[in-house]
Amino acid sequence: MGKFQFDPYSALNQKIIDALISGVSFYFAYEVLFEGQIPAASSLQKWALLPAMMAGQVLTNMALSTYRMIWRYVSLRDAIALVRNYAVFPAAFLLMEYFVPHITPLLRVPAGILVAAYFFSLFAALTARAARRLLHEGITARVLNGKSATPVLLIGAGKIGIKMTNEIRGHIDLRPVGFLDDAPQKKGSLISGLRVLGPLPSLAASIQNFGVRQVIVCIARPSRETLRRIWATCELLSIPVKIVPTLEEILHGKFNIANFRDVEMKDLLGRNSVEGTASEVELSEAYRGKSILVTGAGGSIGSELAVQLLKLEPRHLLLLDKDENGLNDVYVQLQSQHPGKSTPLVADLRFPERLRGIFERHRPEVVFHAAAHKHVHLMEINPCEAVANNVTGTRNLVEQSVRFGVERFVQISTDKAVNPTSIMGATKRICEMIVQAQADRQRTLFCCVRFGNVLGSRGSMVPIFKQQILNGGPVTVTHAQAQRFLMTIPEAVCLLIHAGTLAHSREVFVLDMGEPVLIKTVAHDLIELSGLSPTRDIRIEITGMKLGEKLIEALVDDRSETLGPTRLHKIQTINTRPFDAAEFTTKLRALEASAWQGNAAEVYRDLADVNIGFVYQGSALHSSPLPLTPVVEESSATMGASTGA
Repeated sequence: MGKFQFDPYSALNQKIIDALISGVSFYFAYEVLFEGQIPAASSLQKWALLPAMMAGQVLTNMALSTYRMIWRYVSLRDAIALVRNYAVFPAAFLLMEYFVPHITPLLRVPAGILVAAYFFSLFAALTARAARRLLHEGITARVLNGKSATPVLLIGAGKIGIKMTNEIRGHIDLRPVGFLDDAPQKKGSLISGLRVLGPLPSLAASIQNFGVRQVIVCIARPSRETLRRIWATCELLSIPVKIVPTLEEILHGKFNIANFRDVEMKDLLGRNSVEGTASEVELSEAYRGKSILVTGAGGSIGSELAVQLLKLEPRHLLLLDKDENGLNDVYVQLQSQHPGKSTPLVADLRFPERLRGIFERHRPEVVFHAAAHKHVHLMEINPCEAVANNVTGTRNLVEQSVRFGVERFVQISTDKAVNPTSIMGATKRICEMIVQAQADRQRTLFCCVRFGNVLGSRGSMVPIFKQQILNGGPVTVTHAQAQRFLMTIPEAVCLLIHAGTLAHSREVFVLDMGEPVLIKTVAHDLIELSGLSPTRDIRIEITGMKLGEKLIEALVDDRSETLGPTRLHKIQTINTRPFDAAEFTTKLRALEASAWQGNAAEVYRDLADVNIGFVYQGSALHSSPLPLTPVVEESSATMGASTGA
């Protein structure tokens, strides 16, 4: 038999407390109003109505849901509700006195008595609840002081900081020690019971003085510079930094306000996260219930595409890659979350027979083409492989998509396709033109989507910089003025999926990636975020531009391309000059033949001849304008027809 434990604040006891408060308040209202000299008639009235006043107030509280409030968490909002609830019952007596004729004298309670009783009972009820909260917080504080509660410092003493204070006090393992806030008028003040210790520059001193073991950023969308300063200081002192979720993250169910998340690299981009704006109806029409093929599914973009597409409830997801390791990783992840919704396909796009078999068996309705060789310096060393994989693979995929009536085809491109100075960039521009060369009469809706660098992808600058820092430096940057467009992988993929809904007539879309960022600044920030100094601990070394690299990337060629709006404000369409599809097909055949023969010199000459702005002269690479869009005449064969597909 369980041991009985008395709870002084049980539901029944709360009602008893309120009944006693009402009775005592009513009694003292008579004593105060008559200054202890109560007439016999009034005394009779007092004792006769006392039980009714006690029961009536409790019943009124029950009717108005007063007892749904949790006393140990009583707040200002609850206090306002009590002011209203406790006024209802006395107000009923006043209304009876003035509007009910011939009422018995016993029920004619003087207005002064009712008003005094109301204020006495309200004060006592608020005091009882405040005492319960103080008792709870006092017990919690004693427990925290006696155990290993984590001292936390809150950055930001605004509304979010106050809300965090209340949330943290409910955590048995956290103990807030104070706020930091740059507002000079707040310094030294008490907010929600915590002192504002000073401005943000005093972060290091506050951590050491108060033994802080965790910092929580309580600022709505803090600036990149603010986060950088906080992170740099805390990394130096080995203090973890958490950040309060944004309102959007809370509303979408990713976090609640008490679930702090780690500060991430995306917080340092200096802008809000970019999200697609296509409607649920548009996304549903494009992807829901469809069989979707993702090439390059084992890579950074492809794997995130798979994850996000599954949330749109496709009928099935086909994951294609020739890298079995990366493919296995994403397949295992998706199987654990969505069993039976995806199929891994190990295949090489260079071989059309294998592709034809996949299309015949699985009949994809939507294709996202993310597979490509992307490393600029490696493709400069292996130009024939770059053409065979990127160009031939794309042509094969386009041909099979047309042959089997794919509804929607999204070609993923890059800013390096604009005035290409590298083999990789040149092949990606050729891929765009393969898509653009499809005839209007084809059933498939084609489009290309250009964007810049993504943070955290395999082989990209951020992982390389982190490894160099881990190794003790130096961090290598090709040029002090080198700039790149940066976006997180989830951001880029979200916009890719939304851009796919715009596909209509072989458009080339470009994503809004914000302003370009200096690579040296990224390296500098990562060093500081690791708690080190770029001038003292880790050196930044300028190595010089590699063959094929650009100093500054561009998403659009201002000399031959113009931007136009779409119905999605974060995605624009690129208008380019026309080119002859039949002539392009002939040159494309020559380029592929040179690549498959392993003739690198001929590959360079063929690329220059395609008129995409790429020129190769010995060991020097430079660009000239004219990235174009096709004119497809009625007599011109489509790419599929011209290859006998």
